[in-house]
Amino acid sequence: MKQIFLISTVILLFLCGCGDDTQQQGGTPEILVYKTKAERVPVYQEFVGEVYGKKDISIRARVAGYLEQIYFNEGTQVEKGKLLYRIESQLYDADVAAKLSGLAEAKTILANAENELNRYIPLAEVNAVSQSDLDAAQSTYEAAVAGVDAAEANLKASEINLGYTKIYSPITGIIGKTRAKVGDFVGQNPNPVILNVVSELDEILVEFFLTETDYLRFARRYIKETEEKGDKVEIKTEGPPLQLILSDGSIHKEGGRLNFIDRGVDPTTGAVLVQASFPNPTRLIRPGQYAKVRAQTDIIENGILIPQKCAMEIQGKYSVYVINKENKVETRQIDVGARISEFWLVNSGLAPDEMVVLDALQKVKPGMVINPKVTAFESTATGQN
Repeated sequence: MKQIFLISTVILLFLCGCGDDTQQQGGTPEILVYKTKAERVPVYQEFVGEVYGKKDISIRARVAGYLEQIYFNEGTQVEKGKLLYRIESQLYDADVAAKLSGLAEAKTILANAENELNRYIPLAEVNAVSQSDLDAAQSTYEAAVAGVDAAEANLKASEINLGYTKIYSPITGIIGKTRAKVGDFVGQNPNPVILNVVSELDEILVEFFLTETDYLRFARRYIKETEEKGDKVEIKTEGPPLQLILSDGSIHKEGGRLNFIDRGVDPTTGAVLVQASFPNPTRLIRPGQYAKVRAQTDIIENGILIPQKCAMEIQGKYSVYVINKENKVETRQIDVGARISEFWLVNSGLAPDEMVVLDALQKVKPGMVINPKVTAFESTATGQN
């Protein structure tokens, strides 16, 4: 019995010790919280667009023939007026020669008709020839003049076609890969008609689409703001510069501006085409790339941002843990708006100077008393959706 009593005593002492540890562990935990504040929040939206050169000029063969020579290196800069291609010219040289011969013949006919008319005029004045003979000579002369004009026009057309056998760069820019090689027959289907493309890249254009809903929202807000200022309602390029986000997530150093909105909405897609331009002094950006255009679409006065990690989402509904004045945890339903970097813009449900649990969401529960420790949250992201 004495041995049993001693064992029971040891067990009771052990349990008492465990009870003390449990109580110490169950003390008020320190939890990191984020304190809300009202601030001016610019809201951005991103649109996927395709890049074009400021000018993308297609080089075409305007006459048919075999390609004899190429005078440039693919992928390099060419100056305006540089000879790019030469098409065989024998047929066009021969045609010019034939037209020159035709012009000479027409001029000979004109000279004879003019001499005949000059001979008939004094004879008609003394009635040595009939008026009908004079009229016939006059008509022959006028026909000869028209024949010379036609021959000159034919010669000019032939010379133009001969000139088309040499193809020059219309602008200064970067030329691409040639689509025809020396010896190819060009200028007639099914052979390639477009030989190459020259792009001016000191400035690039980005085309993207706005949905009809977005367009109406932006347009109404712009019209309202413009009318409130008393200004004339028209498209302007002033305002915050646009940003261009490249495929690797980097942001183009140069800001852009809106310079074109299409006249109407495409009925098949329900979207309107928009174009923005960006300086490209280093020529880093090339036509055909896809990039995102980030535009400031709104400014929220007294907006409230919270880190995304604060919010819990269940079936599209968002809630946060809020600390009340007694340092107790409460659950609060919130309505979130735009996602800005690593933050949510809160439309409703939170007020300034409230404390929201930042982490340890699995360790807290409603009604729990905590020791809140206010901390800052720095975003590491660069983008916004």
